[in-house]
Amino acid sequence: MSDFGFLNTHRTWEDWCGMLLGALIAASPWFPIQDRAGITTGHETMVLNTVAIGLVVFGLSQLEYVALQRWQEVATILVGLWLIVSPYVLGYSGEGFLRVYHTGLGAAAVLLGVLQLWQDWDMSDQDMLKHGQ
Repeated sequence: MSDFGFLNTHRTWEDWCGMLLGALIAASPWFPIQDRAGITTGHETMVLNTVAIGLVVFGLSQLEYVALQRWQEVATILVGLWLIVSPYVLGYSGEGFLRVYHTGLGAAAVLLGVLQLWQDWDMSDQDMLKHGQ
């Protein structure tokens, strides 16, 4: 039986992965293999929403790296869920690959937030302050 003990502790590489994920989310409207005309005309709201979500995920991951708090993981989960539903709410669900990108990246943000929240659930405030040291 394999040992999954490394998943029991919140490690700084997870915060770095969250920062990378935020950067990928912010850059996702310009990923290749999608319709460029749909992005440039009439989808300013989608681009602003996506860049804002990416910056929030990036910023929350930086905050977790510096000073770990449980609300940061909850916020990451909520923002990831918003990224999953935003193609349907903002009306660009017919964009194909962009919908797939945002669903996948949002799911990754939710999974990362759930993993980190699970790891930090039983930690005391003093233990959370020692994160990254």
